[in-house]
Amino acid sequence: SKNLRQIRSRTAMVFQQFNLVGRLNVMSNVLTGRLYYSPWWSSILYLFGKRDWKIAQWALNRVSLTEKAWERVDRLSGGQQQRVGVARALAQRPEVILADEPVASLDPVASEEIMELLREICRQDGITIVANLHQVSLAMRYADRVIGLNQGHVVFDDSPQALVNDTLGTIYQREDGSVDDSLEMAVTD
Repeated sequence: SKNLRQIRSRTAMVFQQFNLVGRLNVMSNVLTGRLYYSPWWSSILYLFGKRDWKIAQWALNRVSLTEKAWERVDRLSGGQQQRVGVARALAQRPEVILADEPVASLDPVASEEIMELLREICRQDGITIVANLHQVSLAMRYADRVIGLNQGHVVFDDSPQALVNDTLGTIYQREDGSVDDSLEMAVTD
């Protein structure tokens, strides 16, 4: 139980639907990434130490949201809310960030910004990012490695450059063997 808790403390999540508390301000949401490091009684009272505050401020600065620290989260754009989610993950000081469709509910510009931010975090901060994406073009531009699953089985595990249309067909093939005709292939032969 304690071992599992320690593993969880080193693995942060960035969610598709942000999972933020809308009525709280940005800083309070980011501080929730520090809960593992706080005694239970202080987390109930929402009391955080100076180190926690400094780490939260660093995380907000890292995602370029320092000026929004005291705004309610529900007043931010979707892209800003996702950056709060990334800051919360960074405040946890993880070794790995699991990003579950981190751009699914964002417009194309915000999607690019979030993917660029995640790539920077991976390269500059040395944090491994494991992202679940359905936008093949984003995976090809931002991933160092792509793993394609079909019905729970790994059907591709290689660099983005190795993706070809046939591979995408295998990844997106239905149980009956058909592939959606409207599937827009992001790779050219």
